[in-house]
Amino acid sequence: MSAPAVRPRWTPGRATLLAVALALAAAWLLPLAWAVATSLKPEGETTRTPLEWVGSTLTFDAYAKVWESGDLLRWTLNSVYVSATTTVLTVLLCAMAAYGFTRTDFRGRKALFGLVLAGIMVPPQVLIAPLFAEMVQLGLVDTYWGVILPQVAVPAMVFILVKFFEGVPRELEEAAFVDGAGRWRVFWTIVMPLSRPVLAAVAIFTFISTWNNFLWPFLVTTDPNGMTLPVGLVTVQSSFGVRYAQIMASLVIAGLPLLVIFMLFQRQIVRGIAHTGLAGQ
Repeated sequence: MSAPAVRPRWTPGRATLLAVALALAAAWLLPLAWAVATSLKPEGETTRTPLEWVGSTLTFDAYAKVWESGDLLRWTLNSVYVSATTTVLTVLLCAMAAYGFTRTDFRGRKALFGLVLAGIMVPPQVLIAPLFAEMVQLGLVDTYWGVILPQVAVPAMVFILVKFFEGVPRELEEAAFVDGAGRWRVFWTIVMPLSRPVLAAVAIFTFISTWNNFLWPFLVTTDPNGMTLPVGLVTVQSSFGVRYAQIMASLVIAGLPLLVIFMLFQRQIVRGIAHTGLAGQ
């Protein structure tokens, strides 16, 4: 019979950490709670002073007007397609690049990896003009691939995967080479399965950043049928002007899918960060 689990004792340090965690959670949840509360108020009460959390009546008129003003279903499907495709391509390409940097020796490898690290320090806004010119030359404006391809090469994800692959035991790969396996087979059957935690974290981070990306899809998309959800909601907001209940309803609609994804996959996110060795950096 196993011994009963011993509960950790409450020490002043443990209580302090819990208090700090609760304060940070409250600071993060307070704006979200205010957005939800404002979206459920009648429009005339959103600017009433003094401010009140709850309006005189609970109404979903703001959500109904946002739904009627734009094609939310199409925009959501566009965001799902763009985010999912970008995530798959980013994971595959960044994993192959990271494996090449950690397991192959070729001329200029260090210089090329240094160039990748330099890409982390370049703000994405600097590349918008040349990227847009390139999309125009390729005829990819107002296409899904015009939105997806510039978001696939992510130097930060290559760096994270390199840090993880450096910790994968080489003995497993050497044993596979002795059995006659090639480099590709080792990569797909040994390295990738062992890297599931970090790959899951990279996939989640990529999906969230792609879903939230507004500037690039806004620039490269003019057809309403091809807009992603953040871009489409901005066009809806501009059509009805400054109406705070509807603006907050739009923000809640855009952020709710990401909140659900984070709640479902938060364990994979934490495990991925822990396995990369970046938690203390």
